[in-house]
Amino acid sequence: MPANLLLLLSRLLLAVLFVPAGIQTLGDIGSATGYFAGLGLPSPQLAAWGVGPFELIAGLAVLIGFQMRIAAGLLAAFCLIAGYLGHYGQGEDPTLAFLHTQMLMKDIAIAGGFLALAVAGAGAYSIDGWSRQALTWR
Repeated sequence: MPANLLLLLSRLLLAVLFVPAGIQTLGDIGSATGYFAGLGLPSPQLAAWGVGPFELIAGLAVLIGFQMRIAAGLLAAFCLIAGYLGHYGQGEDPTLAFLHTQMLMKDIAIAGGFLALAVAGAGAYSIDGWSRQALTWR
């Protein structure tokens, strides 16, 4: 499969995590605030109002391939921070501890995918790719 199609597929697969999550967070700020309060964050409502738009906007940027290197770098950092805050050392019950460890590892893997996209760029089938082409036609 050509590289540009694989980059498009990578963007779609990663964006499908963040666009719906952002919509869900914005649609139920109360639950998101409760979740962040449960993590012990000092300003859980502020965190909810920051995370929701960030996930939505950054996810859409990845989806359409706009400012890909920036969006992917920010989402990689977000995944690492979210994994640490939400899953590192959580759960005294062995089953919960195992599940949180698995979730932490998935967050780290997703961050790796975003770092790869940050290096590779969005590819030809993206806003970044089309704008680069437009500049070369002049």
